[in-house]
Amino acid sequence: MSLLTIVIVLIVVGVLLWLINAYIPMDRKIKNILNIVVVIGVVIWLLKAFGVLGSVGSISV
Repeated sequence: MSLLTIVIVLIVVGVLLWLINAYIPMDRKIKNILNIVVVIGVVIWLLKAFGVLGSVGSISV
């Protein structure tokens, strides 16, 4: 995965999250939960993209 792809995905996710937070009326608690879930998802995706985190599918709960 190229660095340009990673930057474009981060920009798109950031703009979408900003649009949701700015223009969709929701309770503050729901917005905070949504923001936390998106940030955790992006961090896991970045760790996987850079090879720091191995295959997520091998983790069993």
